[in-house]
Amino acid sequence: MHINGIDHVELYVGDARQAAFYFGTAVGFRPRGQGGPETGLADQRSLLLAQGGIRMLLTSGLTAEHPASAYVQRHGDGIAVLALEVDDAAGAYAELVARGATGVTPPRTWTGADAEVVVAEVGGFGDVLHRLVERRGDRDAFLPGVIEALPAGAGDDLLAEIDHLAVCVPPGQLDETVGHYEKVFGFAQIFTEHIEVAGQAMNSKVVQSPSERVTLVLLEPDTGARPGQIEDFLRWHAGAGVQHLGLRTDDIVTAVGALAGRGVRFAGTPATYYDDLEARVGKIDAPLDRLRDLSILVDSDHGGQLLQIFTESMHVRRTLFLELIERRGARTFGSGNIKALYEAKERELAAAGATPTVAAGTAGGAGA
Repeated sequence: MHINGIDHVELYVGDARQAAFYFGTAVGFRPRGQGGPETGLADQRSLLLAQGGIRMLLTSGLTAEHPASAYVQRHGDGIAVLALEVDDAAGAYAELVARGATGVTPPRTWTGADAEVVVAEVGGFGDVLHRLVERRGDRDAFLPGVIEALPAGAGDDLLAEIDHLAVCVPPGQLDETVGHYEKVFGFAQIFTEHIEVAGQAMNSKVVQSPSERVTLVLLEPDTGARPGQIEDFLRWHAGAGVQHLGLRTDDIVTAVGALAGRGVRFAGTPATYYDDLEARVGKIDAPLDRLRDLSILVDSDHGGQLLQIFTESMHVRRTLFLELIERRGARTFGSGNIKALYEAKERELAAAGATPTVAAGTAGGAGA
């Protein structure tokens, strides 16, 4: 079994058209396909969006019995399927089930004039499934006969690909989840860290496919510390799930400026964060004033630098949000920003004559 990369993510949402309007108008995704009762999907409405190498399927259940309806009722809008591109979907399904994966949907073939797509599904984490996708022929034919293709509209691709998914799991499940991906999917653990700041703490481990094209940042709260935003996510999401979707861009300054202009709300950063930024991460090939204006964070590791920023959640439960990330050689995920953000907030509050009590609001997301 060889996992080539991420084929797409599917979000279960209360209103697919409304979600598509946000992701299209604000984030720059363009419609590439649609399906519903008129295409044989009697109990659902699905809209396919794309930008760069990212494909996002938005699905709403039209009946109470549809899985999307049950998912949204329990978790709210969120990523319900991480689809993995494989060479042989039937073979991968059989191998994964033999290794201990829960089989959900046996292989099925969808055939069109110029394409054939084989799809199967197995369990992942929480209520999130992994869809195994094998494509032959026209790769733009998303699901022949079911999702009708739409012409690619003109537009700038500010976002290039999915960099990683950050996943929150309940206390005590981190090692079990890591072991599951190592044993069943053949992933390798590439990073581990205990993060503690302002009385809050969490454990983080990163697993990655052998192709290095699928990366999961797994987060678990430390119950010995003060509850923080990982606990908040688990409570509001009602269990394990995708906290944020990391999207790589080749020019984060341009991307953030454009998305902010379209109405995307980004988490703010204290101005004092930038006072010692270059002393902490080295010389940055970007205007510091522009980074400050846009609240873009910078971190570094042995490979180089990364620039990142997090959106505010677009959902009423304050769960799923997005991260924009530009990698300049760095292979880690910006955990150094947590402490830097907290210290910057302390300086800001001290300068205002206030007493610092909690970490900066964006700090919990910076570790992933």
